[in-house]
Amino acid sequence: MKGRIWMAPTTLGGEVVSDVIPSYVMGILNEIRYFVVEDVKSARRFLRRMNREFPIDECTFFELNKRTEPSEILRFIKPAREGFDVAMISEAGCPGIADPGAELVAQAHMHEIRVSPLVGPSSILLALMASGFSGQEFTFHGYLPKERKDRIRKLKDYEGDARRTGYTHIFMDTPFRNMNVLDDLLNELAETTLICIASDLTMLEENVRTMSVKDWREQAYDLAKKPTMFLIGSFK
Repeated sequence: MKGRIWMAPTTLGGEVVSDVIPSYVMGILNEIRYFVVEDVKSARRFLRRMNREFPIDECTFFELNKRTEPSEILRFIKPAREGFDVAMISEAGCPGIADPGAELVAQAHMHEIRVSPLVGPSSILLALMASGFSGQEFTFHGYLPKERKDRIRKLKDYEGDARRTGYTHIFMDTPFRNMNVLDDLLNELAETTLICIASDLTMLEENVRTMSVKDWREQAYDLAKKPTMFLIGSFK
C-alpha cells in the first residue's frame, strides 16, 4: 500500500504555531518522518516550535527549491511509493502556491500517490478576504518583475483591468523590495485607484487596509522587511 503526500501549512511568521495551525494538522505532522521542504533549517525550526520533543534526528529531509533538478523529485516521492507518508512544507504558508511544491504533487499524481491538502493560513486568501474586493473573480500573479519598467507595466495592466472588469489582482514581492513596489503604486497609478495592502498577516503587527492611491500617499507606512500582499481592485 502506498503512502500519502500531505501538503502541510506553516505559520506566516513568528506567531505561536498553535494559534494558526489546527491541532489535527499538528497531530498528522507529529507522525511523519519524511519531509520535502524548501529550506531544511527553517523546516526543522518549525517542527521544533510545533513540538519541542519532535524527533528531528529520526527524520529524512529532501530539499525542493529553485536549485533542485527535476530528476531529483522522483527520489523525494520514493518513500510514499514504499508505503510511508511524506509531508511537503513550504517556507511560509500553504505549499504548492508560489513555491515549487506543485512539481512534487504532479509527480505524485503521475505515480497514483494520494495527495491531501491540510488546513492552514494562506496569505493570498486572507488578504483577499479582508480587502473588500471581488472574491468571485480574482487572479494571483505571484512575484512582480524585478525590472522597474516591467513592474510598472504590470501594475498599470492590473489597474486597467480592475477598472474595466472589477477583477481583483493579487501580487507580492520580496520584503526588501516592498517599498519600491509601494513607490511605484503611489507614483504611477491614478489617484482614485483602490489598493489593498496586507502586511504581517496573522501576526501581532497585522495591518490590512484598502484605500485610494491618494489616501495611501498620506497614510503609507514602512513595509520594509514585512511579509506583504498587494491587491488592486474595486468596490462593487
